[in-house]
Amino acid sequence: MQKRDDFMSVLDRVNSPEDVKKLDDIELEELCSDIREFLVESVSETGGHLASNLGVVELSVALHKVFNSPTDQIVFDVGHQCYTHKILTGRKNQFSTLRKEGGISGFIRPVESEHDIFSSGHSSVSVSQAIGLAKAKKIKGEKGKVIAVIGDGALTGGLAFEAFNNGVNGCENLIVILNDNKMSISRNVGSMSKHLTNVRTSKGYFNLKSGVRHVLAKIPKIGNLVNRALTFINTEIRKRVYNDATFFEDLGFRYYGLIDGHDMESLISVLNAAKEHNHSVLIHVNTKKGKGYDPAEKNPTQFHGIGKFDVATGETNYGGKSFSDVFGETMCSLAEKDGRICAVTAAMAEGTGLAEFANKYPKRFFDVGIAEQHAVTFSSGLAKNGLIPVFAVYSTFLQRSYDQLIHDVAMQNLKVIFGIDRAGFVGEDGESHQGVFDVSYLNTIPYFTVYSPSCYDELSYMLGQAVYHDTGAVAVRYPRGKEKEMPKDYHYDKSDYSVFGTDDSKNCIITYGVEFSECYAALKELEDTFIIKLNKIKPIESSIFNLINHNKNVFFFEDSIKSGSVGEVFAAMLEEKGICASFHHICIKDEFVKQASVESQLKAYSLDKNSVVSIVKEVSNV
Repeated sequence: MQKRDDFMSVLDRVNSPEDVKKLDDIELEELCSDIREFLVESVSETGGHLASNLGVVELSVALHKVFNSPTDQIVFDVGHQCYTHKILTGRKNQFSTLRKEGGISGFIRPVESEHDIFSSGHSSVSVSQAIGLAKAKKIKGEKGKVIAVIGDGALTGGLAFEAFNNGVNGCENLIVILNDNKMSISRNVGSMSKHLTNVRTSKGYFNLKSGVRHVLAKIPKIGNLVNRALTFINTEIRKRVYNDATFFEDLGFRYYGLIDGHDMESLISVLNAAKEHNHSVLIHVNTKKGKGYDPAEKNPTQFHGIGKFDVATGETNYGGKSFSDVFGETMCSLAEKDGRICAVTAAMAEGTGLAEFANKYPKRFFDVGIAEQHAVTFSSGLAKNGLIPVFAVYSTFLQRSYDQLIHDVAMQNLKVIFGIDRAGFVGEDGESHQGVFDVSYLNTIPYFTVYSPSCYDELSYMLGQAVYHDTGAVAVRYPRGKEKEMPKDYHYDKSDYSVFGTDDSKNCIITYGVEFSECYAALKELEDTFIIKLNKIKPIESSIFNLINHNKNVFFFEDSIKSGSVGEVFAAMLEEKGICASFHHICIKDEFVKQASVESQLKAYSLDKNSVVSIVKEVSNV
């Protein structure tokens, strides 16, 4: 279709869902083109989730064309595919602030708009949320549909199946959209499926079906029997034509699919049909990640979550190794020497640095999909039969497996190793992705050993130590991105802690992980102060307390939530041992960390070098 030569682009004229409803077919197509261009340009400047958002442009536009948000409530699973939704709901002019401090989030956030229903960030939650919303609407007698948009990847999560199993019966106002960006349709079955879907979504079909049922209901004795027979025949035909209908229809849905997720006419037609349905509906949509931007189409994984990039070439300016890269290299090195070592990931092979391991050792590499709970318990099975599994997982996602860590690993006293990536502050992804809880929940689990490296060499050493020297469950937690500057003469000697400075100083700073770099930089500006760097943060080596028995002030700096933190454990041990030093705990208080650069987050929580200097000097001079 040829674009109209208007003075203003269609996107310029769209500032709310009501504006979308006014557009004709040609304008809708132009709007989608405008949005794609806008997204590529915007994300190239801010970074963000590009490929997934380019894939759902038509779907998002169609949703706001057909439904009346927020009366009709749209729930996005994960939420990283919400950019078009945000553009259409009045946040277009704020996209220069995407993922920046004080700006709009890269995920769904109710504080931003009434059109955002739940805060999001983790997968597989939308169907459960939508069922709850739908039943609440029904109980309260409120109008409107509830639409859950879930991807095929998120559908691998157990919570999604729990929601389906719980039952959609009684949810006549529920619509689930399965956004499938991996599956394809065979030509023959697909053609028949498309034809029947077109028939079933037509107004004529609805009117005819309703009329027939009405007439049959009036026929004495045989009317109901004929009606049930027709229903049975209809169901059996659908099961044979629709590849995926059987599963979803058995769960209680009316199934429509596969629908071309980039065909606006088909999307609007099926959504209108679903809107008129007095029954729960599942719409199976096929989309392409990165649609409309060639670099993202060719490499959707790279453009899933990407920093700033050059629009013309798609190239980024990353450069250099990261902690994830070093973890992956170390895993390959260990696996080369020991056939017992296995790697497990929950759909994050590239993100956790395991892509090369997967290529070299495919029989010992397991991608279980977005199923962190299963990953932990599966790893326990590997361990029970003599292998050494290493589960590489982002800190924020491991918290989904708390029960499995306790019941299936620690309680069994099994040797399972956890490579906890993105520990601590992660910056721009905001509240749902900060890795600030793992220390606290791991501290509650008996028989767990936890390491926190400050640099690449430590990560490699600690991972090897976990494999060959420690017993039971071991976690090695490390941050996002690159290592920071370390003392030139520093060498990790595999000790539980390291000391910098003279231990008879007035002030003692205790820290671990990448926060050590900030504290060490501060040490150069402080007098009568030394540092204890914890390498193993659980359990804490008791001999440490011999070093601080004579210090007046003890400062504990950590980028973790306060409750259950290492600092809290340390303070309790100080009290138990009768050490009367003045204890100052600098950490994250009882709150969620908002999006900002890591540097800004460090400053906000008084964990940057300047804050360390200021706090120690202020207390020392009192």
